[in-house]
Amino acid sequence: MIINHPLLGPRDAQEFVYFGDAALIARPDGLSEGAEATFHDYLYLRDNPAGDHRELWYHEQGDRSWLVVTRNTLTHDITAVELARDVARHMGRGR
Repeated sequence: MIINHPLLGPRDAQEFVYFGDAALIARPDGLSEGAEATFHDYLYLRDNPAGDHRELWYHEQGDRSWLVVTRNTLTHDITAVELARDVARHMGRGR
């Protein structure tokens, strides 16, 4: 599988480490009311979709950047690759 890195171009997926659902970027506030239950859900409850899914990938054998890769879990086709920092900034604006 080839991941088209936004800064470095096409890279073999073997250079990366898969870290799961990109929703992990939206870490809950540990000081808010009900934080224990919120963190439980954040850590242990995950979607396992069939189809397009946004995932976190770490470029371990490259520039050590974090990426959000939109990948179809049935076909492994990659439809989008974004820097995770840009995704996190965009998520922060919605608050």
